[in-house]
Amino acid sequence: MKAITSRDNPLYKELKQLATSSQARRKAGRSLLDGVHLCEAYLDQVGKPPFCVVSEHSTANPEVAAIVHDCEVARVTCIALPEALYQAISQVEHGIGLMFVVDTPHIHPPAVLTESAVLLDGLQDPGNLGSILRSAAAAGVRHVLCSKGTVFSWSPKVLRAGMGAHFSLTIAENVDLATVIRSSRVPVLATSSHATRRIYDMDLTKPTAWMFGHEGQGVSEELLSMATESVSIPHLGPVESLNVAASAAVCLFEQVRQRTIG
Repeated sequence: MKAITSRDNPLYKELKQLATSSQARRKAGRSLLDGVHLCEAYLDQVGKPPFCVVSEHSTANPEVAAIVHDCEVARVTCIALPEALYQAISQVEHGIGLMFVVDTPHIHPPAVLTESAVLLDGLQDPGNLGSILRSAAAAGVRHVLCSKGTVFSWSPKVLRAGMGAHFSLTIAENVDLATVIRSSRVPVLATSSHATRRIYDMDLTKPTAWMFGHEGQGVSEELLSMATESVSIPHLGPVESLNVAASAAVCLFEQVRQRTIG
């Protein structure tokens, strides 16, 4: 294992940029997985990372030591940092000091949608996006297509909220959703608080593409007009609408219920 003790080390400077700059992550085509849970999920579903980074204190943790050992056997570059240097790049409070540097997948959207998918139009909040990715993975949906302007799927906050869901999904970014909708062979349902048809009125036993929009503005008028159907989620309380991540979970698991009932 290579020890780095200086903030001026070129590799450490690169790690610091990846941790703090979305532009640097996009330019390098790499992302940081911070914490044991994300790293274990990556190992289970993807494989070994290009780099493994640990804090000196964490090397005594048996779980971390086993992961580092496996990485070293697989000839993964492993780097140990003093606690102060590690904490300067980690965004996990009171976590176990383990981090992977991984190559960010570059996914092209399907030419034609033939299975269930989630389409996201201009989502801004990393926590919402991560939660939607987690719900999609749990509901057995494989494709997530994000429009230009949607928060970067592989940012640290989205990764933490996704809890490993990224690795079982194909996530395409900067997608022209209008083109996707035009060529889709499955119905595209857009959520809208103004729609008269409820999700419970729809036949969701077959593949469906769900479209969710910006936290404040919802799905754009252009895309809403292109959807096969606009649907609402009925509620009894005085609130105007649900949080977009909650809406996605309700829709996706109503589809799960219909496809598994009986």
